[in-house]
Amino acid sequence: MRIRTAALAATALIATAALGYLVWSNIPHGPMTSILDRPWPAAVKTRQPEHPPVLTPEEELKTFHMAPGYQVQLVAADPLIKDPILAEFDGDGRLWVVEMQGYAVGKSMENVENPPMDDLVVLEDTDGDGVYDKRTVFIDKLVLPRALKILDKNCVLIGVPPELIKACDTNGDLKADTREIVHGSFGKRGNIEHAANALFWSMDNVINVSEHNYNVLPRPGGKLDIVPNLVRGQWGATQDDAGLLFRDVNTDPLFVDYIPARYYVRNPGLIRTRGLYESLVDQTKSAVWPVRPTLGVNRGYRPEVPRPDGSAYYYQGVSSPMIFRGDNLPKDVQGQAFVVDDPTNLVHLLKVEDDGSGNISAADYYSRGEFMASTDERFRPASLTQGWDGTFYVIDMYRGVSQEERYQTDYLRDYINQHQLWEGIHHGRIFRVIHSGMHKVEKPHMLEETPAQLVAHLSNPIGWWRDTAQQLLVQRNDKSVVPALKELAANAPDWRTRLQALWTLEGMGSMDAATARAALGDKNAAVRNGAVRFCEPFLTDRAMLAAVMKLADDPSWQVRRQLTASLGQLPAASRVAPIVTMLRKYGDDEITVDAAVSGLKGQEAEALKALLSQPGPSTDAIQMLAGSAGKNRQAPVLMPVLDIATNTGQPEKMRVAVLDGVATGLSGINVRRGGGVAGGRAGGGIPGAALRRRIQVDPLEIGTRPAALMEVSAGEGDLASAARAVLRDLSWPGKPKPAEPQNTRTPAEQKLYEHGKDVYATNCAGCHQANGQGAPDVAAALAGSTFANARPDVPLRILFNGKDGNIGDMPPLGQSLSDADLAAVLTYVRGSWGNSGTPVAPAYATEMRQMYAYRKKPWSNAELQAVVDRSAGR
Repeated sequence: MRIRTAALAATALIATAALGYLVWSNIPHGPMTSILDRPWPAAVKTRQPEHPPVLTPEEELKTFHMAPGYQVQLVAADPLIKDPILAEFDGDGRLWVVEMQGYAVGKSMENVENPPMDDLVVLEDTDGDGVYDKRTVFIDKLVLPRALKILDKNCVLIGVPPELIKACDTNGDLKADTREIVHGSFGKRGNIEHAANALFWSMDNVINVSEHNYNVLPRPGGKLDIVPNLVRGQWGATQDDAGLLFRDVNTDPLFVDYIPARYYVRNPGLIRTRGLYESLVDQTKSAVWPVRPTLGVNRGYRPEVPRPDGSAYYYQGVSSPMIFRGDNLPKDVQGQAFVVDDPTNLVHLLKVEDDGSGNISAADYYSRGEFMASTDERFRPASLTQGWDGTFYVIDMYRGVSQEERYQTDYLRDYINQHQLWEGIHHGRIFRVIHSGMHKVEKPHMLEETPAQLVAHLSNPIGWWRDTAQQLLVQRNDKSVVPALKELAANAPDWRTRLQALWTLEGMGSMDAATARAALGDKNAAVRNGAVRFCEPFLTDRAMLAAVMKLADDPSWQVRRQLTASLGQLPAASRVAPIVTMLRKYGDDEITVDAAVSGLKGQEAEALKALLSQPGPSTDAIQMLAGSAGKNRQAPVLMPVLDIATNTGQPEKMRVAVLDGVATGLSGINVRRGGGVAGGRAGGGIPGAALRRRIQVDPLEIGTRPAALMEVSAGEGDLASAARAVLRDLSWPGKPKPAEPQNTRTPAEQKLYEHGKDVYATNCAGCHQANGQGAPDVAAALAGSTFANARPDVPLRILFNGKDGNIGDMPPLGQSLSDADLAAVLTYVRGSWGNSGTPVAPAYATEMRQMYAYRKKPWSNAELQAVVDRSAGR
């Protein structure tokens, strides 16, 4: 009998519930497997049921089309798990799963927070047949948890907005006995799609948080520190064998950090951060190939989204990137990137390539066809996780609705209701990817192993083993293994082992100058790149600095760029000269320029003078240095920079570059890659032309009238124009000041404004940021926005019906907010960050909601601009 009856399964659940765990086996002995070598690339199955049924796990296996030679095994399924979104293996091979049962519940598809109904569970395979049959609830009654990191000693970090929590089992029963709040801010509950997530422990011993302003730094012995971060990424994070961090956003599948964020954080005056979050995929050459019509997506109404057969031709909600680092699948996919796109029911494979000099790109691995695609609309691959067995696992939330209600367009909401996709929730499956020729891997028992045994795992070819061993060694911090780690770092034949042994020493606080310096000469670029970072604490030693500077001509861009960033860790008195050396050599490389400027806060004038002392400096380097001086807004630092710009002995081109940079920085303008999307696609973003956005700031007070600069501004041409732009944002004794803006809100409007702050923080700040400046490739700026400041019906139309945009769709959030909340949040937005829009009355919001209830599609920029133009009499 292939599947036990539901009655037997239910009896098993009831019988064991009182013990605190559940034992279940709805799968026969050994895992069931999908069909091998179905037609691929598969034709789109255009005939679909009007109301897609909930399939059994066995039936779902028959819906998969996979690349030739690949299959999946069913290793866990409902009712053992429900609504899984994330999973991670611990050091003993147990699978920890985050369940989000409160997501999009019922016909309203609203998230349920009260009563709390989400769990973190531990799955075990008690009989070794490859199927998980035991479930223990580690923590229950959570509210919309969205991030997990397993720690030592049966402890976990779990992101449960608004808090980051550490929970531990102290008696071995796999149930949390203690909880502590690591940090009180971990996103808002009301914004799942754009809030803190990931908690990914990278090779440099940082627990990275995507789309949030801090990371977590694990210290030897178990202490956790909070360190500042720049908000990047949308959902998930991963790393390659070299320790480079990768993330994604919506319709852009893969970004890389060539330089870690911590270097950019040290200089808030940066007006650009090249090298951080670099897009790797050319959107114009990337496509997805679903095997079913995928019209049930937010933008399914747009003519450019579906092909004639109804399948989407590009990503609709890509997330959870994973660089595969196992050895139990064919070599051609080892080191490649997998991403999930649950709206189109598939797992996509990207080929990641290094051009030989450290520059990376990625492209579709298959010219047509998907690594894994399903004809079942309820297949929702939420995430992927590396396995201890050298393969990887697909976490299937299995449900009809995967788009949060507040982000649904009217079109998608109607589609869901028409096809009754809101029904049939609280299922879930986990699949193991397999291929012929796989070898058996013994199950790990790291949690009971000695430190010396853990060190041995750093030589394992499977990335999961090396990572887990490193993390356990860092947390336990047993110094007895330091000699063994140094031996591996120096002599291990596999560069991956050498690199992770070095990072383990660093994480344990046991890196020494000799070990770091020796690694500078490693034949592998990734090890040399790491070695530069290991040398940072010892750079005050002249011999060490000289050894590091020998890598200034390293054949790898990654090493040279990291060297530039690391030189900023030198004492202030000795850092300018070596950094300027790198700028003279590589000033045409924007990543090198921004890495250099990140380490020169307060020393921009000195660096500018050094660069300009020799012919042919990089104009880009000049502008970025001056921009940093302007944005940091410290008059004693800025005035020497302006002296350079007014020096008639300098080439006019360079003087213009200095003033352009200062003006950019003073006005709060960010120079960044454009958020436009290829081919009119909605969402995501690709590198493009520089985008400049003015931020409302007060003029910078300087001590004296800038006579020389004013003289320059009185002339003609680019130099004079640039001088006038700088003067606009300076103030000095005797300069007439603009009239102070008056708060003309009535007491009732002020109360509305204050309430709007809270509404904005809960519903809007995750994308548009607390300061209204938006986020790269995610959300537009509200500060200074034409539409936000237009007559009130314009922003109300956007909130009621949504808006198509160059960065991506603005969902109709007003559908889930009351008229009073809408009026409050618009009153706040229109009265903040220098905006000058009038307050909005709740009664007016009610009237406008009724007026535009007929509309079923988002507004376009052109439609809204026409309304603005008409109201202005244009």
